[in-house]
Amino acid sequence: MGGFSIWHILIFAIILLLLFGGNRFSAMMGDVAKGLKSFKQGMSEEEEDKRKAYDEQRRADPPRQLARDEPPPADPIDVTPRSAEPSAPPPRDDEAR
Repeated sequence: MGGFSIWHILIFAIILLLLFGGNRFSAMMGDVAKGLKSFKQGMSEEEEDKRKAYDEQRRADPPRQLARDEPPPADPIDVTPRSAEPSAPPPRDDEAR
């Protein structure tokens, strides 16, 4: 109850079509499509502008070189798991007392 069924939506669409007419309705949908296309084009141009500015800045910056007194980068840390060291055998019963 209170929800729209397919018949309600269909009747509403027919009334809209009669009010606005077929030509006007398709013209409105064409305008909406043009607006979406323009929006997408604007977004892609903005991304392209950001990418160009980033590339230009990267090219303008000189490559980073280590100073003579700066130590070279450290060797990578070895994180290879090692086998467990053998543990001492458990004490015998006669030694524990």
